[in-house]
Amino acid sequence: MEREVKRRWQPKVRERARRKASTTDGLVLSARARFGFTAAPGTTDDARVRDIIQALPPDWADRLFTAREQGATEQQLQRIAAEGLAEMYFRANNTRAHGLGVEFTDIDRVDVGL
Repeated sequence: MEREVKRRWQPKVRERARRKASTTDGLVLSARARFGFTAAPGTTDDARVRDIIQALPPDWADRLFTAREQGATEQQLQRIAAEGLAEMYFRANNTRAHGLGVEFTDIDRVDVGL
């Protein structure tokens, strides 16, 4: 009985959470990875391991969920996450550092919270 309830209930709960994240709430991305961008050696812009917790708006949540549903590879999903982090964390929702390209490598962990 428990297995059957979970089989029917879980997809509905997950779809509701996905829809909410993709339309109103967004998601929170927590990552420990090497982040940085092209800069002169020795500057604070050099890539280094960082722990970042960043809220991403609904459009980024939707991009991640849609890509996953369409069979995106782990590398493709990581690229989308990196673009979202670049826009929201490093470029402050594109209000500064326009055109800044961010490196997202040596990923230790990535967690997504809804």
